[in-house]
Amino acid sequence: MVRSAGLVFGKTVSLSWRGLTTSKSHWNRLAFSTMATKQVGTHNGSFHCDEALACSLLRLTGKFSGANVVRTRDLQILNSLDAVVDVGGLYDPTRDRYDHHQHGFHEVFGHGFTTKLSSAGLVYKHYGMEIISKELNLEEKHPNVNRLFLAVYKSFMEAIDAVDNGINQYDIDQPPKYVNNTNLSSRVGRLNLDWVDPDQSSEKENEAFQRAMELAGCEFLDTLNIHVKSWLPARSIVMECLLTRENIDPSREIMVLTKSCPWKLHIFELEEEMKIDPSIKYVIYQDDRNKTWRVQAVSVSPDKFASRKPLPFLWRGLEYEKLSEVAGILGCVFVHMSGFIGGNQTYEGALAMARVSLTS
Repeated sequence: MVRSAGLVFGKTVSLSWRGLTTSKSHWNRLAFSTMATKQVGTHNGSFHCDEALACSLLRLTGKFSGANVVRTRDLQILNSLDAVVDVGGLYDPTRDRYDHHQHGFHEVFGHGFTTKLSSAGLVYKHYGMEIISKELNLEEKHPNVNRLFLAVYKSFMEAIDAVDNGINQYDIDQPPKYVNNTNLSSRVGRLNLDWVDPDQSSEKENEAFQRAMELAGCEFLDTLNIHVKSWLPARSIVMECLLTRENIDPSREIMVLTKSCPWKLHIFELEEEMKIDPSIKYVIYQDDRNKTWRVQAVSVSPDKFASRKPLPFLWRGLEYEKLSEVAGILGCVFVHMSGFIGGNQTYEGALAMARVSLTS
């Protein structure tokens, strides 16, 4: 019998779901189960993204696949359950207790991350490798499992931990220039019952929490899926291009991308991992739309627009014949006003633009 989407906060007959490899349709197929199941506890009342995701993650493990969720603050009931998240005042992975509200709690993910963990981060820290290896059908010791474990924490999990623990994204005293209520934590929060809803029963509250679990669980698996299908292959391409950069130019500061793929984040991570020095200043790649070539200056960091070494000032804003005349390079197409990118009709022309820019 296939177990999939659905949830009941009961003890005997239940609707349950199992771990997924794709997206929302898997959460929506219902099936009854009368088998004895594990019990995962969390608090009732208003919910947040971290406990919704923590429950979803536990249900993606072998140990808690298809587990019932019990929502209560009654410690006697909580103590009888197989796992408890975000309530109970205890962090003890040997007993599957994952609260983060107690005095003296300062657990972090490690691996260079310093953000205090929420209940979701705690579950991921202890079960993330298993979940990823299960979804990929790989052994936990496979290097790609560890790479994804770290990448998914950085790109998805850490923000949930930070938001739940009230950690600002930037260390500034100024008010934000705009409001962002589109992140996952905000969207899960909006699933709570509104104060104007006529039915404020625990049944309605539990239905809302079920939707929160489905939303959080789907987005986690979508993130993992993107990393498997796109992030990992792109990383391999960028690594190969970095290894052969000396064949492009003796400076080793110019990289040619052999296949169009996302490369910007990988540059910074692989430079550190591979101890690349000097750093990459320009990336050359072909524009798939019109088959011309681009030379792009690498930014100073992933979250900054400023370039390590912009294209020459005198080239900026020029196009075609005028640009080729000023640069002394045939086939020039354009250079952006900021100097972060330029184009040429040929690979040889783009490489010449990068080489001249290095010494300008």
